[in-house]
Amino acid sequence: MRISLLALALFATAGAAAAEANLSIPLKSGTMDSVESATYTCGDGEPFSVQYVNAGANALAIFPIDGEDRIFVNVVSASGAKYASGAHVWWTKSNTATLENEMEEGSIQECQSQDTPPSE
Repeated sequence: MRISLLALALFATAGAAAAEANLSIPLKSGTMDSVESATYTCGDGEPFSVQYVNAGANALAIFPIDGEDRIFVNVVSASGAKYASGAHVWWTKSNTATLENEMEEGSIQECQSQDTPPSE
């Protein structure tokens, strides 16, 4: 079984004309792999959905930043799950998360899951 990330559409601009380019990343999926969705709110902002893709050695989080879908890749963390996309870092633990742009001082946003956490 393969997880096809057709939702990962990237737009490329070539010269004066804009062309649409679609990117699909096939990932082999086993019985322990999953695609899950969670809804978060940061501060007084609007709720947004985060897609978590876990397929073998690949762990991704996909959600919009400034109106553009971004793909975050899981990186090493001491606690919780930490994902990075460019200068942005998404760090989750239990039903809370932080979003930071490491290029902007004081940009850390505290976020809260709107979903009921799974029982442990």
